[in-house]
Amino acid sequence: MKSAMEKDLNGILAFVGVIWIVFLVDIVLPIDLNSYGIVPRTISGLPGILVMPFLHGSLGHLLGNTIPLTVLLLLLSNSRANSVRTVISLVVLSGLLLWCFGRTAVHVGASGLIYAMIAFLIVSGLLERRPVPLTISLLVGFLYGGTLFWGILPLSTEHVSWDGHLLGAIAGGLLAWGTLRRPKKKAAASIV
Repeated sequence: MKSAMEKDLNGILAFVGVIWIVFLVDIVLPIDLNSYGIVPRTISGLPGILVMPFLHGSLGHLLGNTIPLTVLLLLLSNSRANSVRTVISLVVLSGLLLWCFGRTAVHVGASGLIYAMIAFLIVSGLLERRPVPLTISLLVGFLYGGTLFWGILPLSTEHVSWDGHLLGAIAGGLLAWGTLRRPKKKAAASIV
């Protein structure tokens, strides 16, 4: 019987492996799978909400996302959150935000999910008072793409989805806040 750690590692490797397989399939197919990325506020861009993290524009793009994605998935699997549910929620929420508020372009790549996981882990680290995941998440955030801060500003080239990064980070923070904040103590019932 597999340990929980083995199952988590196998799931992470499978997820990242599917991203690589999609990239390799895209190379040999006569159609460009990247055309199925998120195109904000269009019906044809809706499927991109679910498939965006699996699509990458180049080998460099894919390589740049692979290591931080793997590290963050490992961190998430060791958090108190349900990692599968959290990843699915982050993909959908960040994708919906990008579809609603993103600039008109075709958005592809796992970087929106990466920024969402960084923000989720930072906020959950603060809320749960867990310094190790918080510190590692901050470190990954600052090492990934230069800094977490610069990746969410519209200073990047037109081929970088800074708005996907920003909206991913917002989605991650919102999800962590909504699922992990401590419930307020109920006010004492008044006597009627």
